[in-house]
Amino acid sequence: MLDDRARTLLKTLVERYIADGTPVGSRTLSRTSGLDLSPATIRNVMADLEDLGLIASPHTSSGRVPTARGYRLFVDTMLTSRPLDLEHVSPEVAAAREQLHPDQPQRVIAQAASLLSSLSSFVGVVTAPRKASVFHHIEFLRLGERRVLVILVAPDGDVQNRVIFTARDYQQAELAEATTFLNAHYAGLSIEDVRERLKHEIDALRVEIAALMQAAVQAGTEVLAESIDAVVVSGERNLLAVQDFGHDMTGLRRLFDVFERKTELMRLLDVSSRAEGVRIYIGGESRVVPFEELSVVTAPYEVGGRIVGTLGVIGPTRMAYERMIQIVDITARLLGNALSAK
Repeated sequence: MLDDRARTLLKTLVERYIADGTPVGSRTLSRTSGLDLSPATIRNVMADLEDLGLIASPHTSSGRVPTARGYRLFVDTMLTSRPLDLEHVSPEVAAAREQLHPDQPQRVIAQAASLLSSLSSFVGVVTAPRKASVFHHIEFLRLGERRVLVILVAPDGDVQNRVIFTARDYQQAELAEATTFLNAHYAGLSIEDVRERLKHEIDALRVEIAALMQAAVQAGTEVLAESIDAVVVSGERNLLAVQDFGHDMTGLRRLFDVFERKTELMRLLDVSSRAEGVRIYIGGESRVVPFEELSVVTAPYEVGGRIVGTLGVIGPTRMAYERMIQIVDITARLLGNALSAK
């Protein structure tokens, strides 16, 4: 645990580095920390912080910079950010809100990504709302030994087929019996609801019914994953102007590959959608954007009181986290309101 003096100096150092982008020395901390300490005492405290892995000393400077661990401690224990009032937003946000057309969901999502990018000067990412995956009708057809075709029909008439490989061979009469049972007891439920019910009912189901039901849930999960639109990414070129990345073209190319593939971003944003409020991933913590120099700030957004997607900002670890939290939070609320109004 850090004492109050060390916490104050670390907080001041992080804030100065975020603001100026240059290593922070003991004389600067002496002037700006508000503590009545000599430069020598401050140097001793900074040495302790460096031993703890919270700050580091670049070879080209006598000053210190925060590490990913230092940023994490700063964000978790020293940062205070108040939600912005939607009725008292900046003119830029107010203008963007007027352009969100609820009758055009895809356009709204693209505009939200652009808004995140323009407000942060970094990269904005938004996932489109998930389509509800509901079993309206399920059918099993025998294709051959241990091969079964699962037919999933959604309420809107959309039909998806999946071939599954079973642990034993089923005759068509058994599959017809399973079809009748599953449609009678599970039709109309979402995949998530079916999965939750199975946790409690699996022991009571006959073995063959249970195995086919689990296969149907897996097939439905795959259908749901494929139905999600690609992540909308805006402002990738903003990173070219970031001082921290200016000399690391190899790292930038790897990062642009992530933006191009988008599947890794989907994994990160999917995890974020299961958490409440704003989440911050610093310096490769996400394992999805595995770059020490990057941070990701995300938040889920809701439609009709239900979380349907996630959005966020991707930028350097040296970002104004308080402002990013507010940008992500207010954009999530604006997007949810716009989509709810359709």
